[in-house]
Amino acid sequence: MAAYCIVYEHVDDPATFETYRSQVMPTIEAFGGKFLVRGGKFTTLEGEMPFQRIAMLEFPDRQTAEAWYNSPEYQRILPYRLKATRCQFVIADGV
Repeated sequence: MAAYCIVYEHVDDPATFETYRSQVMPTIEAFGGKFLVRGGKFTTLEGEMPFQRIAMLEFPDRQTAEAWYNSPEYQRILPYRLKATRCQFVIADGV
């Protein structure tokens, strides 16, 4: 069953975020993942949305998504995203 990483972000430091962004794709592709949403326009229809950006990744399954997140390659660049953004990051199982 596919698993999805959903990230809500507010970017406070665009330069540092770009450092992260320029390096993240190879880490995702190495685990069979792909972006379904990467920034772009969105419309909030209900509730409060305190974030300015949404990213959504698809991986073959939860185990692979967690292996990607915990991989040395991703952990090496993760501090750039954490420094540059305020965010919420979740993994959800598909149906």
